[in-house]
Amino acid sequence: MSRVVIMGSGIAGLAAAIRLAVQGHQVTVLEQNAVAGGKIAERRVGRCRFDTGPSLLTWPQLIDELFVLAGKPIPQTLRYHRLPVICHYFFADGKKLQAYADPMHFADEVARVLEVAPSLIRRYLNDSARLFQLTREVFLLRSLHDVRTYLSLPAWRALCNIRSLYAWTTLHRYNSTRLPSPHLVQLFDRYATYNGSDPFQAPATLRVIPHLEFNDGAFLPPSGMYAIVQALQLLAEACGVRFYFSTPVQKILARRQVQAVFTSDGKRQRQSWPADIAVSNVDVQLTYEKFLDGLNCRYRHRELSTSAMVFLWEMNRTFPELGLHNIFFSSDYEREFAALKQGKFPADPTVYLNCSSKLIPSDAPPDHENWFVLINAPARTDLDWPAQIAFMRKAVIERMRRALHVDVEAHIIAEAVITAADLAAATGAIGGALYGSSSNHWRSAFLRHPNRSPHFKNLYFCGGTVHPGGGIPLCLLSARIVAELIARRHS
Repeated sequence: MSRVVIMGSGIAGLAAAIRLAVQGHQVTVLEQNAVAGGKIAERRVGRCRFDTGPSLLTWPQLIDELFVLAGKPIPQTLRYHRLPVICHYFFADGKKLQAYADPMHFADEVARVLEVAPSLIRRYLNDSARLFQLTREVFLLRSLHDVRTYLSLPAWRALCNIRSLYAWTTLHRYNSTRLPSPHLVQLFDRYATYNGSDPFQAPATLRVIPHLEFNDGAFLPPSGMYAIVQALQLLAEACGVRFYFSTPVQKILARRQVQAVFTSDGKRQRQSWPADIAVSNVDVQLTYEKFLDGLNCRYRHRELSTSAMVFLWEMNRTFPELGLHNIFFSSDYEREFAALKQGKFPADPTVYLNCSSKLIPSDAPPDHENWFVLINAPARTDLDWPAQIAFMRKAVIERMRRALHVDVEAHIIAEAVITAADLAAATGAIGGALYGSSSNHWRSAFLRHPNRSPHFKNLYFCGGTVHPGGGIPLCLLSARIVAELIARRHS
């Protein structure tokens, strides 16, 4: 039985802990915060509850798989709702469109609102599904840094169809040539932001993302996203995993391999945790810079993904025109991303609004709503935050006033704000970047840090800053890849 020390209890750390405990290892999880979850968190503001991390769930089978693997029943808190409408879109010119989960219904809605032939939407989504099937084995389910991946049949199949990936053109350019409506181009360009990227730079391969929403479905747990963390922590504990909270990692003792992890709880002197195997679910750059400081190995993100500024608002009325997920598009998407590329906030931001009380009434008092309002932000922690918050709050309220024809500010009765600096402090994310590296280059998938350290034979990495990328499904897959690598090398 090997002693495994996992640093960080984000969803990838939790999944890795479960998988490794099932393999028979003695697993310890060290977490700097008082609770598990990493970027998946919850918070109360006023009389409302908010999920303050990811709010859209796709590919829930990857969560169910952990319960099956551990031989435990899936709890009622994870009996997901499949959403009939994925998102409500509000365009700058006043057009409104509901993205129905059923592809046929969505195609008909696009035809009604934008006068685009339904067959064009069905063809786009079918192409997204084919691309997913072509790439999933190589780019998602296996390590890109293992030579055996490239000797597999799926790899050769992908290589033979490499032209269909459109990796050398941008998502925006691809969408502009395939979609006759600028509204549709903007809608499908948005999927680049699912991993913090810029549609005007990111490869068209990212058109694979809509497949998961429209063809597989979008979901919500009945009591909110944080229920996933709570359920996985309980499952891990049932498998024998030990958690130590408010226990930040200070240093990894390593020469040719990791020997121990040192922590401090702020009360006692530094404590040592011997490790036969170490897994970092912390930002990979931070792991090298802070925990492995002084060693002859370095890693820096090639280009940081975007961060976010989030306003949490308790609203003293309801808005029937809103759904669970809502997007208020900017009038000039290219200008918005040009500002972000320069490390600035856009003057006219696209606004994402999640209102979980639409489906979870207990998240807000009667006749109130909980608004999680997010805008894309540069991954920087060195800004004048009071000034930036005031500037962007005004821009967000104005954008929503134009769309809803309501003085939104007059209905805010409680508020909290989350900035890139807050995200960096709470999660260790470099610059507050939500996904570590961006995917703004066709080689981005290959440039992500591998799941196994090239420097230390018993150090592994999972989470959104390493292969295969950010977001709940990919983080869960990173944990699966780590567990498979460990089973292969340490059994």
